[in-house]
Amino acid sequence: MPADLRLAPGDALPLAQRLIDDGRPFHAHEVLEIAWKSVPSDERQVWKGLAQIAVGLTHARRGNGVGATTLLRRGAAAVAGYAGKLPAGLDITVVRSADELADRIERSGLDQVTDEDLRPRLFVARGAGPTGTARSRRERCGPDQA
Repeated sequence: MPADLRLAPGDALPLAQRLIDDGRPFHAHEVLEIAWKSVPSDERQVWKGLAQIAVGLTHARRGNGVGATTLLRRGAAAVAGYAGKLPAGLDITVVRSADELADRIERSGLDQVTDEDLRPRLFVARGAGPTGTARSRRERCGPDQA
């Protein structure tokens, strides 16, 4: 990533998703960090959480199960706890995906994690998935996670 990369938050999610899909979660983290540092302070929690999920994926790819579970859970909690308007295109199921991946790593180790597991959906095109205003934890994460 260029050190001087400037990116509008609306462009960050699709680019981060492409990088994750290409097996480059650390680069996705850098993109999400740029967004997190450029949005108003009351919106930073959700972007920081997404960046932490990407770092968790990076740790998993590098064989660090403890680091992966720690960052996946921390990022999922930050996104799930966000009470503002979610970024356009955010696939909120990433919270459940990150928690489930952390559970699997803790339970079975990284040997049981597939390459596909390390490519969660952060972004969905307009009209293709859940986005919008975060209301209750139940609405964001599902009834079993409230």
